[in-house]
Amino acid sequence: MPFNSIFSWIIKKRLHQIELFQKYPIDVQWDVLRNLVETAKETEWGKKYRFDKIKVYKDFHNQVPLTDYPTLRPYIDKMLKDKKQNILWPSEINWFAKSSGTTTGKSKFLPVSKEALEDCHYKGGKDLLSLYYNQLPDRKLYKGKHLILGGSAEITNLSRDSYFGDLSAIILKNMPWWAEIRRTPSKEIALMSDWEEKIEKLAQKTKDQDIYIIAGVPSWMLVLCNRILEITGKNHLREVWPNLELFMHGGVSFEPYREQFQKLIPFDDMNYVETYNASEGFFGIQDDFKKNELLLMLDYGIFFEFIPMSDFDGTNSATVIPLEKVELGKNYALVISTNAGLWRYIIGDTVRFTCKSPYRFKITGRTKSFINAFGEELVVENAEQAIAEACKKSKAEISNYTAAPIYMEGQESGGHEWLIEFKTLPENIEAFTHILDGELKALNSDYEAKRSGNLSLSMPKVTVASKGLFDGWLKNSNKLGGQHKIPRLNNNRELMEELLELNMAEI
Repeated sequence: MPFNSIFSWIIKKRLHQIELFQKYPIDVQWDVLRNLVETAKETEWGKKYRFDKIKVYKDFHNQVPLTDYPTLRPYIDKMLKDKKQNILWPSEINWFAKSSGTTTGKSKFLPVSKEALEDCHYKGGKDLLSLYYNQLPDRKLYKGKHLILGGSAEITNLSRDSYFGDLSAIILKNMPWWAEIRRTPSKEIALMSDWEEKIEKLAQKTKDQDIYIIAGVPSWMLVLCNRILEITGKNHLREVWPNLELFMHGGVSFEPYREQFQKLIPFDDMNYVETYNASEGFFGIQDDFKKNELLLMLDYGIFFEFIPMSDFDGTNSATVIPLEKVELGKNYALVISTNAGLWRYIIGDTVRFTCKSPYRFKITGRTKSFINAFGEELVVENAEQAIAEACKKSKAEISNYTAAPIYMEGQESGGHEWLIEFKTLPENIEAFTHILDGELKALNSDYEAKRSGNLSLSMPKVTVASKGLFDGWLKNSNKLGGQHKIPRLNNNRELMEELLELNMAEI
């Protein structure tokens, strides 16, 4: 039987299970929590917080504290060194996803269990294709190659049997056969740590292959695709890869890059599917091409809780609610308990639900990535939409950007400074600034109110970044490539001043 037929049969079977958790979301989530607690009750963490006494959600809520990385770090450090483990999770954990703060050099090592790989991350990849085939049942994706642009991996010096790397690298290292059979490039290239050399080798290796799917972070995929066109002298990607039909993307918002990809692939039958896959777990998939929102995946061994951002105060937050109590249109900090031993872990992302039957949501930003210096409560979702619209209306294209407050001085109003690296400059920066300001007003009533009469907020200031500024900063910080990215919004000027100083040096 042809492989495409076998895969289609497997996919249809999984679709029935997805329909079940859409129909009975709260029951499925409670089953997940029960299984997590039962599995981990004999671990060091489970004994400390009396998992054997947890019978209902209220017990879990009252007995187990909210956590963040500093809270769990002593336990994770022990897991890195202790082969017997059974600390946060009972199964032996040899892989740790290395993640660092966007503005600091402090690395996090997040445990990745075999259950998390098989029942969460790989299940998510399979479900993405299942949902894709469900909408386009005549597809034959397994006739061609799948180009996956991932991160790098290396052996730790903490333990002979422990490994760390970007989550994408860990996934590549342990890829199941059904995904590995069509993946390109070779692992030797895919796991390279030098991103400049890696992009070049990727371009040379894949330009003559029959690519059906590309997958990765939009900003880096754009760099790769442009390099391939430069090498081949072609006008668009379908001249290089005639059967290319799907881009699976995540990591950053796609909106600022959408028009650039539509120029690279100027065909209506090219499909774009967003995923929400982080070092801590696989959380969401865009299950409907027509809706710019994600389906919350409820049977991956992850129990979800939520903190209203109006009450958010780190691990001291007073209000934490389960899925059944979320409200549409509100901004929530995401809290997860996982099959890798993260317990009531505040991941740092914020979401807003758009639908409850089934549960669909949008990623709105980070708990630490916002500007609220003057009560404007500007979140990443506002910024991404406004930047995308300003680019569209001014025929500009961006490579990267960040924004920060300009504090009030004397009688002068405050404001926002936007440092933007353009791929294509707008014809008029002042007109671009006015469009950006207008879009922010339309999207955010608090911003609009503070801009009224220029009393609290003046017109935004747009500073043009030199070419390669952001990649240069990432490279100097040893963060170039992989899952590292520039924070879009900052509530202080620390990063902005550092980048402006670097920008002046490069002019």
